[in-house]
Amino acid sequence: MQRWRDLTEVARGTGPTVVTIGVFDGVHRGHQRVLGRAVEIAREKGALTVVVTFDPHPASVVRPDAVPPLLATVERRVELFEQYGADAVVVVPFDKERSRETAEDFVREIVRNLRPVAIVVGDDFRFGHKAVGDINLLRNMGAELGFEVEGLHREAPAPVPAANPGPGQSGVRQEVPVNAVSSTAVRDRLGQGDVAGARELLGHPFRFDGVVVEGAHRGRELGFPTANVPGAAAMALPADGVYAGWLCVHDLSRPGRTVMPAAISVGTNPQFGHEPRRVESYVLDRDDLDLYGHRVEVEFVDRVRGQERFDSVEALITQMAADVERVRQILGATPSTG
Repeated sequence: MQRWRDLTEVARGTGPTVVTIGVFDGVHRGHQRVLGRAVEIAREKGALTVVVTFDPHPASVVRPDAVPPLLATVERRVELFEQYGADAVVVVPFDKERSRETAEDFVREIVRNLRPVAIVVGDDFRFGHKAVGDINLLRNMGAELGFEVEGLHREAPAPVPAANPGPGQSGVRQEVPVNAVSSTAVRDRLGQGDVAGARELLGHPFRFDGVVVEGAHRGRELGFPTANVPGAAAMALPADGVYAGWLCVHDLSRPGRTVMPAAISVGTNPQFGHEPRRVESYVLDRDDLDLYGHRVEVEFVDRVRGQERFDSVEALITQMAADVERVRQILGATPSTG
């Protein structure tokens, strides 16, 4: 998939295109419906499907005190755009200058660089300085500049193709009304620890990415060595607790991605005094992994329990062993031979 870092970098002569525009935080099933419709129109017209998105989140510039925790990094969004059928993506840097651009000038910039035959957005899409641009302005400019506009109503169902299933998952999922799907709704599910519910809204597992750092080695001392990734204030995380999921590593000795079943703890480690929030992943039956400095992806499947403080370290170890067995049941994982 082609990726450009701004509209001015789009290759000369690109087009015709069908364009969809938005932050697409999480690339949830509502977003997928919009993107899916853009892909459908592009195929009918022999055009490229291009996603125009923004980084950082526009709220960090125009409402810095009210920025929601993000569901996905820009790299993850780009990966999902490709997974759901986009041919190219333009990641527009959003800064003070961009925030002052008029809606009309933004549309003309898209037309000049991408030559769209159609633009597909949600019918509540707003853009431009002070968010004055809307679907009606797009339609008026489309009539003037020669592109069609389609706005998708949020009340319609979202019959989008299933995402490529992760390990241990079927590709089957229930249809969810688009009006039940939003980035806010996904964050609400995560805040309740309902990662399975968040997955239904997203259409793919919720994932947290980061670099493994060295910790206090308590997990190894307790018999459950973990790969520790610090939480990031800008990124969403599930509620504190223990989860079943997958640890995905790109930097091992073989090419591609290594996916391993894991018991995942999110929290502040109250058993040993509260510490900065982190994600700790114990790969089932593995004590031979050295992942320090490796970038990993933690995919959440289901919740096992909430965060607790136990009366003794021995009681904690007993519970951790029970947690691992519960994770094994959820994931259908068998003990590893090493």
